[in-house]
Amino acid sequence: MSAYVIDSELFGDQFSTPAMREIFSDRMTVQKWLDVEVALARAEAEVGMVPAEAADEIARIADVTLYDLGELKREMDRTAHPIVPLVRAMAERCAGEAGQFVHWGATTQDITDTGMILQMKDAHAAIHEGLGTLRGKLRDLAEAHRETPMVGRTHGQQAQPITFGYKVAVWIDEIGRHLERLEQCAPRLFVGQFSGAVGTMAAVGGEGIEVQRHMMAALGLACPNVSWHAARDTMAEYAVVVALAVGTVGKIGHEIIALQKTEVAELEEPMPEGKVGSSTMPHKRNPAICETIVALARCVRSAVPLALDGVIAEHERDKIALQSEREYVARMSCHAHAAITKAIYVTGGLNVRADNMRRNLDITKGILLSEAVMMKLGETLGRQRAHDIIYDACMTAAVDGSTMKEALARVPAVADTFSDAEIDALLAPEAYIGLAAAFTDRVVKGESVG
Repeated sequence: MSAYVIDSELFGDQFSTPAMREIFSDRMTVQKWLDVEVALARAEAEVGMVPAEAADEIARIADVTLYDLGELKREMDRTAHPIVPLVRAMAERCAGEAGQFVHWGATTQDITDTGMILQMKDAHAAIHEGLGTLRGKLRDLAEAHRETPMVGRTHGQQAQPITFGYKVAVWIDEIGRHLERLEQCAPRLFVGQFSGAVGTMAAVGGEGIEVQRHMMAALGLACPNVSWHAARDTMAEYAVVVALAVGTVGKIGHEIIALQKTEVAELEEPMPEGKVGSSTMPHKRNPAICETIVALARCVRSAVPLALDGVIAEHERDKIALQSEREYVARMSCHAHAAITKAIYVTGGLNVRADNMRRNLDITKGILLSEAVMMKLGETLGRQRAHDIIYDACMTAAVDGSTMKEALARVPAVADTFSDAEIDALLAPEAYIGLAAAFTDRVVKGESVG
C-alpha cells in the first residue's frame, strides 16, 4: 500500500516511470551512499591516510543487498540520524580493523549531498534523453506537415493561416533551448562534497584537497571550489531548469487538448482499441493522456518555490533545506520523466486531422485573410486607409453573416481595384502562409541564425 501516487501500484506509472522510481528508490539511495564511502576510503588510501587493505575491505562490503533496510530505518528512527546507522553497520561487516576507517574525516552531509548528486546525475541523463527523443518525434511531425495549412490563433481567436509544421517547429525550438539549459547546468550541478563538519577539512588537514580530487574522479564528479553545505543554489537551478522543460511539455499537451475539442477536432491523441473516455458516455474520446501531462507539468512547477526557499540557508549547515530536497528532487524528477515519456507516446501517434484544419480555415468565410487584402489594397491607397476600409467590411460581415468576398464587393474602393479572380486569390488561405514552411525547415534542420 502506498500513500503517495509515485509509489502506488495503481497510479505509479501515471505520475512516474519505473526508471525514475529506481533511481530514487531506498535501495539506490543507500547504494549511492555506499559508493561515496568507498570512493572516500580509496581516495584516502591513495594518499596514505588509511591502509589500502582497509579501503579494499570497505569496498567489499559496500553492496546494498548486504544490509537490512528495515533495520537501518529502525536505527535511523532511534538515532534521529540518516548516516550514523549505515556507518555502524558498515563497520560491523568489515573484517579486522578496517571498520574503524569507514567515514574517515567525513561528515554526514558529505555523503548525503554527494549521493544525491549521483542520483540527480542519473535523473538528469534520463530527462535529457527523453527530451531528445521527444524532439525527434516532433521533428518528424513538423517535416510531414510543413505545408499543412491550419488556422493560426491569437487571443483564442482565428488570426491568420499558418501550417501545422510551423506550430510544431515552435515547440521544437523551445525544447532545444531546454536541452541546452540542461547541458549548461551540468558542470555546475555535478559537483561532489567532501569538506568535513563546517567545510574546512580540519579532520584531514593538508591532504584533504588531494583526497577530494581522487574521490570525485572516482565518482565522475567535479571538485567544489569550497564547501557547498549551505549553498543550495545549484539544487534550485536543477529544479528551475527541469520545471521550464516540463512546462513546454505541458504546453504541448495543453495545445493538443485545445485542438482536440469537438468543435475544432484538428488533433487527437492516440486512441488505441479499448481506451475508454467515459464510464457513462460511450462516445467520449477524451484527451486523457494530455490532461495528465498538463497536470504533471503543474506538479513539477510546484517544487520550484521549495527549491528557491532552500537557497536561504543558515550558517554552515541547515538541515531544513536538505529535508525539503529529499522530498522535492525525487518527486519532481519522477513527475518530469513521466510527463516527457507520455508526450513521446502522444506525439509519436498523434492523429493530425488535416481535413478539419482545412475546414476550419473557412469558418470565418474569408475574414481570416483580412490582412492579405489590406496589404494589397494598401499598395494603391496607403496602408492606414486600406486598414480602415477593410476593417469596416470585416465588421459588417461579422455582424450580418456575409462572406468576406460579399462584404468586399460592397466596397467601391475594392471593387474598382480588384477583379473577381484577384479577390478569390487573395482569400485563398494556402496562399498566405508566409514563410511558415521555410521556418519549419530551418528548425527541423537545426539551422541557427545567431
